[in-house]
Amino acid sequence: MNRLLLRTRARLRDALKPVSEVAVGGLTIALLRTTRYFDPDKTAEFFARAARFIGRFLREDRIGRENLTAAFPEKSPEEIEQILTGVWHNLGRIGAEFAHLDHIWDYDVDHPEKPSRIEFDARTKQLFDSLRDDGKPAIFFASHTGNWEIPLVGAVAHGLDCAVLFRRPNSEAADRAIERIRAVEIGTLVAAGRDAPLRLGQALQSGQHVAMLVDQWFTNGVDVTFFGRKTKANPTLARLIRQVECPIHGVRIIRLPNHRFRAEVTEEVKPVRDADGNIDIQGTMQAVTSVIEGWVREYPDQWLWLHRRWR
Repeated sequence: MNRLLLRTRARLRDALKPVSEVAVGGLTIALLRTTRYFDPDKTAEFFARAARFIGRFLREDRIGRENLTAAFPEKSPEEIEQILTGVWHNLGRIGAEFAHLDHIWDYDVDHPEKPSRIEFDARTKQLFDSLRDDGKPAIFFASHTGNWEIPLVGAVAHGLDCAVLFRRPNSEAADRAIERIRAVEIGTLVAAGRDAPLRLGQALQSGQHVAMLVDQWFTNGVDVTFFGRKTKANPTLARLIRQVECPIHGVRIIRLPNHRFRAEVTEEVKPVRDADGNIDIQGTMQAVTSVIEGWVREYPDQWLWLHRRWR
């Protein structure tokens, strides 16, 4: 009887899956289109408050609290709650900003004196211009901090030829809606999958730049330490480092007051090498992870603590 019940539930779930995906996709499209009609700053503030209110009832809120407590054992419960509130606020703002992604990056290269949402220092501009103009491939890694959709908008706006690794949503309709917005100002999109490392490697070999978010936990990833705990680093990045030796840089967007952002490009992360001069993949991935940990420690309320980062 139990087996029959389980089989019936499974068949019902499979039958309803296309319907639910259409519903999610339709809701996503409607929400994105509607949000574009409203002031992006006011909408971002509304989404921030809504995300925190709704988030309190989700299991991700508990996961975020556990992650923060593990990473910052010296912080009080009140400090942890304050950071977690900032995490939800940041996530809500990103949701609103995503609908306006095609004009969030308003820096005018020809008129840098004009007011802009974006700021960056002279060294970041120098690094970016050099990487754009040297005719060589490079790898950019980023993390889920600040607004992680903006770096590629700025890169393409300033002429960087880039292939971007991304994860598709489970809903095909939502995926198409999101991809239409991303495609406005972002380079070649490469969906995560078995052939992704090959396609990204080919992009590097042809002189393109490759960009990816690398701070998720991966079952088949490279062993590294993050906040003093063992975790698994991005295996796709590790494969690319093995395949094509090229500069590796971190890039992040820091959220500033008054709906402004600061863009930063790190100095080159030099590969770690063994005694024979070969690249030590684990050591290099640890160096990348250490950069991300530094970012998170600086602005812990702007990082996405809501998923399991350790096992």
